[in-house]
Amino acid sequence: MKKILLVCAAGMSTSLLVNKMKEHANEIGTEVEIFALPVSECSSVADEVDVVLLGPQVRYQKAQVEKVVKKETPIEVIDMRDYGTMNGKGVLERALKLIAN
Repeated sequence: MKKILLVCAAGMSTSLLVNKMKEHANEIGTEVEIFALPVSECSSVADEVDVVLLGPQVRYQKAQVEKVVKKETPIEVIDMRDYGTMNGKGVLERALKLIAN
């Protein structure tokens, strides 16, 4: 099972996006574990995830996240439009592409 970490500031809006992503995963029959954590806690699971997606509001902390995540783990900032519209489908599909590469 693939694990997707969303990194955020406090987790409120990102939790909504996690739910939308899980809904889409169920629709397409993909087993994934998706969860959100603030930047301050992401190091606790950094070695266990397959991809890390940062909320646009914490994009400035990407370098900090890169220091605690394995080099081979893809890290990307979520597209601002997808984040703003809570496009769970788009964000999940992007995460799956990053994992596949």
